[in-house]
Amino acid sequence: MAQRVLIIGASVGGATAAISLRAQGIETVLIERELTKAKPCGGAVPPAAFHEFDLPESLIDRKVKNCLIVSPSGQETHVPVVGSVPTGHDYVAMVRREVFDGYLRERAQQRGADLIHGQVIGLTVEHDGVSARYRSMIDGSEHVIRADVVIGADGAYSPTAKFLGLDPLPRAVAIQERIALTESQMARWEDTADLYLGREVSPDLYSWAFPKRDHIAVGIGVGPGHTRHARALLENLKRRLGASLDGGRLLLREAHALPMEPRRQMAFDRAMLIGDAAGLVVHTSGEGIYWAMKSGQFAAEALAQHLDAPAAANLRSYEKRWWKQYGTMYTFLRWLQWWGYGNERQMEVFTEMCRNPDVQRLTFDSYMHKQMAPAPWGAQMKMTWDIIKSQVRNYTQRRMPVREQDTASRIQATAGD
Repeated sequence: MAQRVLIIGASVGGATAAISLRAQGIETVLIERELTKAKPCGGAVPPAAFHEFDLPESLIDRKVKNCLIVSPSGQETHVPVVGSVPTGHDYVAMVRREVFDGYLRERAQQRGADLIHGQVIGLTVEHDGVSARYRSMIDGSEHVIRADVVIGADGAYSPTAKFLGLDPLPRAVAIQERIALTESQMARWEDTADLYLGREVSPDLYSWAFPKRDHIAVGIGVGPGHTRHARALLENLKRRLGASLDGGRLLLREAHALPMEPRRQMAFDRAMLIGDAAGLVVHTSGEGIYWAMKSGQFAAEALAQHLDAPAAANLRSYEKRWWKQYGTMYTFLRWLQWWGYGNERQMEVFTEMCRNPDVQRLTFDSYMHKQMAPAPWGAQMKMTWDIIKSQVRNYTQRRMPVREQDTASRIQATAGD
């Protein structure tokens, strides 16, 4: 008897889809190639994920309640993670993917999903079902599994999308190092995450220092045109962090790809794509964990309604619901990346813009609750005026990097002596 749904990829999106399908009593099989190695990721998760998916807070390494944004010149903006109405859930959760993903996979299995440790090497979609050929990661043997529908949850390089004949998506690259620090050094990042902007660390995205339970994750992201410089940019970031990393012990170096565009179509005859495979990573932040989980849930719910007639016309109700609910947010964040990261002067403007209390409030209202927060007319006018002043200042005057200011000050002081 054919299994009803095959999910290729058992990371956060695939596991969430499996959990949702099992809640509907639908037979589900997950195939995952890598069950032990952690998926490379910054690991930032909004509190909404823990509420919506009933996740224990024990999965959280640290609750980030402050954000430090550093411009190319070294100007700093300190942003509290607080919404319009402060609550006890105003934070960014930092998780380790090996812990987070493992929990979701285990939950899917507990709910009755089967998990195969294998690599899919062939996929055929026919009028009466789906056939997947996979190689066991245990003994190398090859097998074929039949299903009614397949869900591709297999990342930015998505073999599922390739088997369906789809073109690859443009991809950014992120490289990250996990560095163990002493307890006294980790106090610097007790509840703070850093974002760094500038050509030397990321020409078109940003770089970061995110705290985990016992180490710091230091990484950079770059768009498609700059990937060959990624390693050098990471070294520049570590130099920029300077003494705060002194004596640190490298635990792991990891890299991953991020899709830079959502797919025009995410559902087909007997096939669906979710998470990174569907290109559902938001611009500006590169956030993907929550969106992979939510797309897995949406896809599973659409599939539960149309499992007896899984034609593209029916399954596309998933993507229609997705863009109706989140289309405005994706469009805005794509524009914000273009506007805020376009060049170093604009990065200075972006950093200054984040000092506006209304910008801070709207940012974290949207981030924590995953809804575009409305801005009162007066707040819009003030934000616009602040941005105009910042644009004029940064495009008519060259801002000297802070390190150059310090050098100039020392020279001036020496000359005065």
